Amino acid sequence: MTDVPKYVVAGRGRWAARMQAILSADHRLIASVEGTRQGPMEDLAVYRQRLSAAFKASGAQIAWLCVPPGGHIPSIIQAAVEAGLHVIVEKPWFCSSEETHRLQGLGKSCGRVLAIHYEFCLLQEVQRWRELPSGGEGLSFGGRMHVNRPNHLGIPALDNLGCHLFSIHQSCVPRSSIAEIDCAYEQPDQRCVWLAEGNKRIAQIDLLAHQEPIIQRFFARVEAAIRGDEFPFDLSFASKVAEQIALWRKQANRY
Repeated sequence: MTDVPKYVVAGRGRWAARMQAILSADHRLIASVEGTRQGPMEDLAVYRQRLSAAFKASGAQIAWLCVPPGGHIPSIIQAAVEAGLHVIVEKPWFCSSEETHRLQGLGKSCGRVLAIHYEFCLLQEVQRWRELPSGGEGLSFGGRMHVNRPNHLGIPALDNLGCHLFSIHQSCVPRSSIAEIDCAYEQPDQRCVWLAEGNKRIAQIDLLAHQEPIIQRFFARVEAAIRGDEFPFDLSFASKVAEQIALWRKQANRY
């Protein structure tokens, strides 16, 4: 693998265009693959073979899947891995624990990194929470994620927006209790997380008040993982985040 890997971005929406622009600005070579949906009359094996051929023909080393979640995600991941690529998947992660385990095993057996894009975990202030003793035990965690845009993808706010909050909790303070999570579309932008001791907040981070290149920081971590460095944001991590969201929803019949 060269020092500057080539990426292939799967998808054609707003987010795919943004990732292409960021990668290009950071001097990464890029290609694109469209037609990532299985055709109505297309056999599953043929679908995977078609995608695998497209990934291989791109000449890339890393596939970035900028496509909405759904039942097609495991097939796209498998096609990319079988073509010899490492994979970055956009959140949220909806695959079952069994499917997650299968894909994680496939990636490991092929020597491929499978990553989930949780960029807010790499904010410097967020990372400093990892230094708290005992993973935040004895503290309570809260977060708010409001965005002013509509729900174009039809994904519940708790899954699509809340996964950012739960990923921060899981990554930095997994032993703290979760006290409050508030997620909504079509509200004034507000993105923050906090820690409290009793009734008193002892730390708060405004996730919007930064100029840090967290997306660039994320794919640099993926590239380092390909070279052998430790990488925490794999499919198993994503599955833990999804399990936390499901538990939170179940406990109080939340949205």
